[in-house]
Amino acid sequence: MTIKLNNSWLEYLKLECEKTYFKEIKSFLKKEIKSWKTIYPHPKNIFNALNTTSFNDIKVVILGQDPYHQPNQAHWLSFSVQELVKLPPSLKNIYKEIESDLKIKKNFNNWNLSSWAKSGVLLLNAILTVEASKPASHSKIWWNRFTDKIIKIISKEKTWVVFLLWWNFAKQKEDLIDNKKHYILKSPHPSPFSAYSWFFWSKHFSKTNKILEKDWKEKINW
Repeated sequence: MTIKLNNSWLEYLKLECEKTYFKEIKSFLKKEIKSWKTIYPHPKNIFNALNTTSFNDIKVVILGQDPYHQPNQAHWLSFSVQELVKLPPSLKNIYKEIESDLKIKKNFNNWNLSSWAKSGVLLLNAILTVEASKPASHSKIWWNRFTDKIIKIISKEKTWVVFLLWWNFAKQKEDLIDNKKHYILKSPHPSPFSAYSWFFWSKHFSKTNKILEKDWKEKINW
């Protein structure tokens, strides 16, 4: 499995990709693929969250858990799905909150979030792969170590990034972030099981844009 990272990330992650634990990740995935198991996203897209959002452009980080695990859903961006796929409930609730918060109308037929990623929103899953129909099936293969390193690098090397931590798993990453250099906004998960526990009405999208404006950065077109 070839690791392809754009130069802005390669500068910080090249040595990480040479460590033993990372080689174990690659070995595991190769064996799974040779065993005819279906892995999402496609191996060539595993690192595209990083390749879509340059390290230099990061203004916001939204952390997910792992990719969607049903056919045609899987995307390399957290919470995002590709076109012509049924809108996932969590993303539907994200759109509802955007409408309520920003008083705008969202297109519920377009739920590919690549435009966010290209605008500086890193949509990073903590676990970068999953076996088809088996959520969290790759949670034990060191992905968390790799993505924790990414969060630490962002915290150390950048300033005034807005981290949106929307659920308990994401909130566990708070200790990786220097809150003297960055902004952290927390809420429950946008899932139907927890959205009414204060993901709705959290106003994270307007708050994020106000922070960016204060720091003389361009707002996100949510």
